[in-house]
Amino acid sequence: MRKKILLIEDNINIRENTAEILLLAGYHVLTAADGKEGVNMAQKENPDMIVCDIMMPVLDGFGVLHLLGKDEKTAGIPFIFLTARSERRDQRKGMEMGADDYLTKPFDDIELLNAIESRLKKTSILKKEFSKNLEGFSDFLSVVKDITDVKKLALEKEGNTFRKKDEIYREGNYPRGIYFLNKGKVKIERSAENGKELITGLYKEGDFFGYHALLEEGRYTDSATAMEDAEVYLMPKEDFFSLLYRNAEVAKKFIRIISNNLIEKEEQLVKLAYNSVRKKVADALLQLQNTYKQDTDSIFAIHVSREDLAQLAGTATESTIRTLSDFKEEGLIDIKGGKITILTLDKLSKLRN
Repeated sequence: MRKKILLIEDNINIRENTAEILLLAGYHVLTAADGKEGVNMAQKENPDMIVCDIMMPVLDGFGVLHLLGKDEKTAGIPFIFLTARSERRDQRKGMEMGADDYLTKPFDDIELLNAIESRLKKTSILKKEFSKNLEGFSDFLSVVKDITDVKKLALEKEGNTFRKKDEIYREGNYPRGIYFLNKGKVKIERSAENGKELITGLYKEGDFFGYHALLEEGRYTDSATAMEDAEVYLMPKEDFFSLLYRNAEVAKKFIRIISNNLIEKEEQLVKLAYNSVRKKVADALLQLQNTYKQDTDSIFAIHVSREDLAQLAGTATESTIRTLSDFKEEGLIDIKGGKITILTLDKLSKLRN
């Protein structure tokens, strides 16, 4: 399928000549005579690339880039400025606003086509899906270094090993970077007002954690602990911020890689507030399965301490133990040697409050 390019240019001669060059190069070309028309067309057509003049009536190129950057649907479209103005402050302003390149008129055909091909290639590379493991994230960092001027990016050369119940970071400390869990399981805990510990997050192999404090530029408001022997790598905060702030395309991809479903966490907190003990424990078991069940598992079984399960459910340990005993008698789960096996997933998930 031909790539779709939107050309926004008020000078009719330049617009027609440039459009002809792009058509001959095999692109599908859309044209707009001013910034306002260009914004409307970009929102409607969702082009693969935008080439835009700066000095235009109605809405200039900076205004176009600003409006498209506020729209989630168009914010990630590669954007090249095309202008007769060559002052460095104009170039710097455009790049700071998120433009990907800057061509000064008069330009030759090859210069224009090379800029477009290079930018489309980078965008295509970043659309690639990377494996959620150490090798996959290392591949992502290599790609970023190839397509940007950010050359110093890496996880620690060797991971840190944490034994079961070891603390990875503590509430109140300042973050040194973002953590990548290569092996094992990790829980995130927060102290409730009544002094009890509440598990607010579960992480598995391939997950990142500990980045909220970095984004808020403050101390940790929770603690991270290994639920079993774990291997954890650290990315220094300088590299973390380089990925977030040096390139809009890279930042968008990076955020998708590291972020977990915040909506699910909000739903979890609502359930903790209003559900019965039975429903809370059932939901905690289902959350463990959703997080840690492997595709090869026909049934789900996990070693989890009753204290951890109680913290995840937001209930007293004694209440959790009694509820597990009830679930076993009802045939919902099996318990052997501390391992909990979910026997009837459908009944457990449909348990009434």
